[in-house]
Amino acid sequence: MGQTDKVKIAAIGAGSWGTTLANLLADKGHIVDLWVREEEVYEQIKKNRINETFLPGMKLVDDLNPVKTFAEALKDKDIIMMVVPSHVYRDVLIQMKPYLKPGMQFVSATKGIENNTLKVMSEVAEEILDPVYIDNFACLAGPSFAKEVVAKQPTAVTIASRDIAHATGLQNIFSTSLFRVYVSDDLMGIQLCGALKNVIAIAAGTSDGLGFGLNARAALITRGLAEITRLGVAMGANPMTFAGLSGIGDLVLTCTGDLSRNRTLGLKIGKGMKLNDITGSMSMVAEGVMTSIAAYELGKKMGVDMPIIDQTYETLYKGKDPLLAVKELMTRELKKEREH
Repeated sequence: MGQTDKVKIAAIGAGSWGTTLANLLADKGHIVDLWVREEEVYEQIKKNRINETFLPGMKLVDDLNPVKTFAEALKDKDIIMMVVPSHVYRDVLIQMKPYLKPGMQFVSATKGIENNTLKVMSEVAEEILDPVYIDNFACLAGPSFAKEVVAKQPTAVTIASRDIAHATGLQNIFSTSLFRVYVSDDLMGIQLCGALKNVIAIAAGTSDGLGFGLNARAALITRGLAEITRLGVAMGANPMTFAGLSGIGDLVLTCTGDLSRNRTLGLKIGKGMKLNDITGSMSMVAEGVMTSIAAYELGKKMGVDMPIIDQTYETLYKGKDPLLAVKELMTRELKKEREH
């Protein structure tokens, strides 16, 4: 498909990121139906062209069409864009399956790992979908706060598919003068980057919440990247992916940006709040909360040393004092910076 062709797209999930991507594509002239689970969000978009629940105050284009059912959303579509939280991804795919037709292409913009299976979203899709949808399955990741994208601030991301030519076709569909899309064939790598950076962002926020300085934050980001890269390589990813937009780019953004839900959650942990109290007051999912479980389990399964992720998991789920976690990180056995 060329850059000027109109494409029929179903955006599945009307959280902040799903709404933003759907709005970007509709604004570009594509035909976009946005599947909305929450009745109040559907009414907000339909009547006021604003998703007040997940994207307050941001006006959406008139051509973006909210729908309530999969039958409406998926009818005659070229591209299915998945933007639901990782913990409901499997169930939503199962519900969608009766409405799928050969020729539809999948793009996943969900950043997470399924806890009970330890699978990234493309692997979950492989279990649910027929093979005809899997060969060209693509994922989008990179440093991209929804609020900035919908406000038309310059942003760069990556779309990955095992078939680079397919990724290039999607690159043309998604790219605008303010939303620059690169391509990759490292499907596993960009998904691991997108999921695991959220856990490191909780750690960075916790450090800030404890009152530590920029030195500590920089160390957490850098050593966090080393952990993520080690796990990625063990799982067959290209190590260079972790030096790109979906790796260091998204990691820096999520660990330092005030719009980061994961960093915000970490800040509250560092200030002494308990996880249940924080998540109960958040309207949007901080994906790192769930992903920290999967990341901890994946590290053990793959035999990869991931001390920051381990300490974050124990702080969130085992009631560990964040100050003790920091002390244990700082007094570990001294090592070379770069392992083979």
